[in-house]
Amino acid sequence: MAQKPSVPRGTRDFSPAEMLRRNYIFDIIRRTFSLYGYLPLETPAMENLSTLLGKYGEEGDRLIFRILNSGNFLSGMEPSTLVGADSASLAKHFSEKGLRYDLTVPFARYVVQHRNEISFPFRRYQIQPVWRADKPQKGRYREFFQCDADVIGSDSLLNEFELIRIIDHIFSELKINVIIKVNNRKILAGIAATAGAGDRITDITVAIDKLEKIGSEGVRQELLQRGITPDVIERLDPFLSLRGSAASKLSGLKREIAASPEGQKGLAEMEELFSYLGMEPTEARVELDLSLARGLNYYTGTIIEVKADDMVIGSICGGGRYDDLTGIFGLPGVSGVGISFGADRIYDVMLHLGLFPEQTGAATEVLVINFGGEELMELIKIAAALRDAGIATELFPDAVRLKKQFSYADAQNIPMVIIAGSNELKAGQATVRNMKTGEQTTMSLSALPEFIREVKSH
Repeated sequence: MAQKPSVPRGTRDFSPAEMLRRNYIFDIIRRTFSLYGYLPLETPAMENLSTLLGKYGEEGDRLIFRILNSGNFLSGMEPSTLVGADSASLAKHFSEKGLRYDLTVPFARYVVQHRNEISFPFRRYQIQPVWRADKPQKGRYREFFQCDADVIGSDSLLNEFELIRIIDHIFSELKINVIIKVNNRKILAGIAATAGAGDRITDITVAIDKLEKIGSEGVRQELLQRGITPDVIERLDPFLSLRGSAASKLSGLKREIAASPEGQKGLAEMEELFSYLGMEPTEARVELDLSLARGLNYYTGTIIEVKADDMVIGSICGGGRYDDLTGIFGLPGVSGVGISFGADRIYDVMLHLGLFPEQTGAATEVLVINFGGEELMELIKIAAALRDAGIATELFPDAVRLKKQFSYADAQNIPMVIIAGSNELKAGQATVRNMKTGEQTTMSLSALPEFIREVKSH
């Protein structure tokens, strides 16, 4: 007996109905990115490991899917090399490429590689899949789409402000209630320095980035495991548990981290950002969350994370400022900032909350019933005329019973059916059946396109 086929864990097939809903999300995101002047870009699914490794921190490096070299990749290796070696040390011998972990690092690589062809500031958007060798669970997949918008070559905090406006615009149009959380890595660096662990900022941010997932006690244990002393942890806690408005938190922090120039700079950046938001408020709530760390090492300034307000799920959008990423590839001094929408989690939220418009489950707007025989040539002409008018139309391919053709329209969520038998055609007419209400309307063939457009608009 043949083994039942399956897909790898953490990946999914998408049916036509699911793809139509996903494209609804992508279309809104793409349209909004373009509205703010971002240009489309694509990069390869695989990158050289030298491009990927060391950009995401220790945990990120472990989650990169490596690709075996083609051919006999063990050729020339000494047998002694294989004995007792762990997978990490062996990997460099037979894997030089990996599937991209995100879209930001490949974008930085692209900017450096094509620097002479780019006008700065350079705005790009990218909608492509990424891969992470993570443990699959609800809302977390090994293959998933990201929808990124980045601007590089500008230090202005107006970029952060506009990215928050983009976030607000997109989620408002998708009708998802969200909370937009912001922080600044310079503030976190100032807090770490004030707590006496300025040289351990990476360990601290990686740990506190898990606060929502593992709780305060879990973060405390992770900090201890990373060698952060109990007295430092005690000094960190009051900062992370600050409450109140953004203004009150910033005011309190000014006194507490007064001795940290980097921390003071982060506070000034947050004050400027919130001043812009005060002039042009968002529909979504924007809050300063001092526990927000974004575990990726390349963030250096503003960091952003978006959570759905009506469903418990991981972040559905995130991003931040990175000043040093292109320097790793030989182009120092070029600052960038970007955001990334997690399309798969956004889909899950919209499906769970019933936010997809009814007609996103169907591509075809009209089904022309096939009576066969002498009527067929006229039915072909009707279908062609509707397509010429920009109406997505199917002509059922087989002249089978009407009940079967109507059942097909129901199964495919096709909203309207055109019935034009010999009597209707002799009179130059057709009947349109609304599949939702059952209402039928007879009219001239020439009136069909306008009638269908009018029904669609309602």
